[in-house]
Amino acid sequence: MIVRIVKMTFEASKVEDFQKMFEEKKERIRGFEGCQRLELLRDASDSNVFFTYSFWNEAEDLESYRHSDLFKETWKFTKSLFSDKPEAWSLNQEVVLT
Repeated sequence: MIVRIVKMTFEASKVEDFQKMFEEKKERIRGFEGCQRLELLRDASDSNVFFTYSFWNEAEDLESYRHSDLFKETWKFTKSLFSDKPEAWSLNQEVVLT
């Protein structure tokens, strides 16, 4: 399992635009082949900072999504809202805690 974490910092005036877009796209992203889970988290101390956590069966599934039209259109819009450079990590899930 691959976990993709993306940290995004938005212009304060653009946060609602991002939230609206995410609400519109989340089911399509979750439905992408190989995506097991998608979460959106908001920083507890800075309301302009969000993180997405997405869980993928294989690295190839994540790469397929990252090369899809869905990702390209979503990321193009999202990038236009940033106030700072995004950060991203791809991690191998080692242990699942229940």
